[in-house]
Amino acid sequence: MSFQLLRPSSRKVPILISVPHSGTKFPEELKGLYNSSLISSPDDTDWFVDQLYDFAPEMGITMIAGKYSRWVIDLNRDPESRPLYDDGRIITQLCPTHSFAGDEVYLNDYHPNQQDIDSRLQAYYWPYYQKIEEELREIKAEFGHVVFWDAHSIRQIVPLIRQEKFPELILGDNNGTTASPLLAETVMDQLKRRGHKVNYNDPFKGGHLTRYFGRPESDQHALQLEMTKINYMDDDEVNYHPQRAARVRDTLAIVFEKLLEAL
Repeated sequence: MSFQLLRPSSRKVPILISVPHSGTKFPEELKGLYNSSLISSPDDTDWFVDQLYDFAPEMGITMIAGKYSRWVIDLNRDPESRPLYDDGRIITQLCPTHSFAGDEVYLNDYHPNQQDIDSRLQAYYWPYYQKIEEELREIKAEFGHVVFWDAHSIRQIVPLIRQEKFPELILGDNNGTTASPLLAETVMDQLKRRGHKVNYNDPFKGGHLTRYFGRPESDQHALQLEMTKINYMDDDEVNYHPQRAARVRDTLAIVFEKLLEAL
């Protein structure tokens, strides 16, 4: 299975958390195509985000996380590789050939062809989407509404994407199209109350998952939270930092409580 599903360990609530980029696995049949020194610790991973959110099932929240590295296939990109932004920024690929640092991830100038990409879509990409769709449908049938929360992290500085530091937190709902304004306002308010610096839809508006599953007109709301890794990792953005993570976890728990009240 290409993902891990964590079901609620207490009474279910209408929130589903997705962590698409914490996976580090590579299929055995593909490993030989990659630079082994890079895939031993794939730097573009959203390190430890699944661990950061692992309190959620205790709150009744369903959680799904991808197992495979985004270098196999990026679960948060358009399946036909249509760009998510048109402002001139570097557009990362559905099946990346380079890391965010510009390193070639494959050996011998290999690039996946369309047949390779289609195979990965069927094996790793669409099963993730299909399971989310199934879970959201069940939750909505039970409660009448549901929030899809897509969880991400990024290094403070990624020069190929942005020259300056990224904001501490970035909430995205594709310019108000994927979630009720009340829910976005609730999240923004709670994050600020907890002393976090947070941007709204800048520079990220939510990736393909948020845009795909956000249907507020049908009471299915989607939000993406991007955060710099320094929020919960050490200064080198290498190791999990329990004290920093504890602050973020406390904030997220309060945000989810307030989201449920707003629903």
